[in-house]
Amino acid sequence: MRYIRPAVLSAALAAAVLLTALPATSAPVLEKPVKTVQTQTFRNPVNPGADPSLFYYGGKYHVATTTGDHIGIWSSPSLATLLVAPEKVVWRDTDPSRNTQMWAPAFRHVGSRWYIYYTASDGVDANHRMYVLESAGDDPTGPYSFKAKIADFGEYAIDGEPITHNGQQYFVWTGPGRGQGGPAQLYIVRMSNPWTATGARVAIPADGGCSEVREGPTPLYRNGRTFLTYSTCDTGKPDYQLWMKSIANGADPMVAANWVQHPGPIFSRNDSTGVWGPGHHSFFQSPDGTEDWIAYHGKNTSTYTYAFRTARVQKISWNADGTPNLGSPLAAGATQNLPSGDPGAATSVINDTDVGTGQNQVQYAGSWSSGSGCGNQCFWGNDHWSNQLNASATIRFTGTKIALLSVMDTGNGIAGISIDGGAEQRIDYYSSIRVGEQLVYVSPTLPNGPHTLKVRVTGTRNGSSSNTVISLDRIEIYS
Repeated sequence: MRYIRPAVLSAALAAAVLLTALPATSAPVLEKPVKTVQTQTFRNPVNPGADPSLFYYGGKYHVATTTGDHIGIWSSPSLATLLVAPEKVVWRDTDPSRNTQMWAPAFRHVGSRWYIYYTASDGVDANHRMYVLESAGDDPTGPYSFKAKIADFGEYAIDGEPITHNGQQYFVWTGPGRGQGGPAQLYIVRMSNPWTATGARVAIPADGGCSEVREGPTPLYRNGRTFLTYSTCDTGKPDYQLWMKSIANGADPMVAANWVQHPGPIFSRNDSTGVWGPGHHSFFQSPDGTEDWIAYHGKNTSTYTYAFRTARVQKISWNADGTPNLGSPLAAGATQNLPSGDPGAATSVINDTDVGTGQNQVQYAGSWSSGSGCGNQCFWGNDHWSNQLNASATIRFTGTKIALLSVMDTGNGIAGISIDGGAEQRIDYYSSIRVGEQLVYVSPTLPNGPHTLKVRVTGTRNGSSSNTVISLDRIEIYS
């Protein structure tokens, strides 16, 4: 049975134990330029969307995720600042046959052009087909124009992208199982150019541990060997996971028997770090080309839901037999070293327990509770919360942006958030299920210098919430 992904995706969530705290940015000197320190670490998520396609080109990281009604790209010179980068919308479609349920953009660079492969429909899931956009020049952020429908065999098709084997281009995607039943099937067809599939398709049988899904086929290459990694199980399930087939150098990928099935999942849920449903991924190299990385979406809830999938990245390695070792999903709040060659960024992180009146500290007023009951759904396993009217948390920081990642829950209310004593913005902390490290607020770009952010309990809630609680957990600072 297929699922339908929501048109609008919820934002960040995740879990758990921070490995190393980042240093605070230097305090500013009035009337002088603010000194910043480039850090070489970051924390997930890197985008609040699902199905990430991430790559490095032209001195920047670029990521696109499923948005539903358009294709957007977020770009940043460092992975550490990608989460708060602005979105550039590169494609909207007026054709009603393909302007909704737009999923899973994937990129290829051919010559001096970029191509985006994506799935779209008329609003009916069964009518999903695959399409290609072409850039006007060598800039991956466009502009783009519609190029073609691709690999249309008159039936449901999603998640297509090209692969290269033996110097020949092929297109791989997900279609219905044989006889329109059973798990979704992987298919492959030859390509004559970046927007044209040619000849008959071939089904590639694929194991998966679950019966319903084989989707998001994505290539990874090593020593002439092509690894075709793919997601299995319904993406709403906590057991959404990655499996893999491979084909040897010189073998014909249009012969299904040439594809070797690798046993068991190669990337799956990690209950200990609070990451469930990891999958629908892409691979990219570090800026200097020496490291391989995976970008994927995951959730920090084991609840069956399509919401709260966020884009995360981590470094991968290679086994002695030449196969990829993807490891296990890290907690969203775990501090990781940036990819080799990343210039770094002036960032710092504040935990809710960093209490005080100085820089990069939290000053609480009114009645607040704290504890570790949220476990690996919280940053460092703890958070603060209050439902007392006008209780507040004040954060003094130096930078150009601040982001709050907090617990959202069924009993949470509406916060009033203000910068430097300005007008309050109302932010709803309610969620139909409990999630942690949810991206609830990103400030506008501020002058680089000292600022104060205040979170106030307003005592109000939406009609679905049972209480007015506000949570404070993880605070990211950007300079």
